[in-house]
Amino acid sequence: MSGLAALLAGRKEPDIFRWHSGFDAADVRHTVEHAGWRFAHFDGWTAESGDEFLEGIGVALALPEDHGRNFDALADSLDDVVAGDNSGTVLLWDGWGPFARADERAFSVALSVLGTRVNAERGGPFAVLLRGEGPDQVGLPSLD
Repeated sequence: MSGLAALLAGRKEPDIFRWHSGFDAADVRHTVEHAGWRFAHFDGWTAESGDEFLEGIGVALALPEDHGRNFDALADSLDDVVAGDNSGTVLLWDGWGPFARADERAFSVALSVLGTRVNAERGGPFAVLLRGEGPDQVGLPSLD
C-alpha cells in the first residue's frame, strides 16, 4: 500500500488515481481509518448508468437522502463531505470499468464532478481510487 501510505501521510497530493491493489476493501478501510482519514467504498461492478452511479455513490459517501439524483446535486453534496481536522476522505471505487464502457459521457461527467471536489479548497483532502480494469484512454495517474 505504499502509494496509499504516501497519500495518507501527505507526501502525495490527492487526486483521482487508478489503483491496482488486490487488498480487501476492509483492509483498505482499516489502513485509511488508522491514519485518521474517512473511508468510503463504492462497489460499482453493477452500476452501468448515471442513475446507478448516483445512487451508489450517495450510499457510499452517506450523503443525505435528498442529495438528488443528478450530477449538479451530487456536486453540491460533495461540498459537504468533510472528514475532520487534519484528515481527508478516501473514496475507493471498485468496478468503475462497466460504467466507463457503458456510458462514456456520464462517466466523464462523474469524473469531472469528483475532480472538482478533489481540487476544492475547503472540506479537507479528497482522493478517489479507481480499482479494477477499465478503458485505458481514461488517462488517470496511477497510485501504484
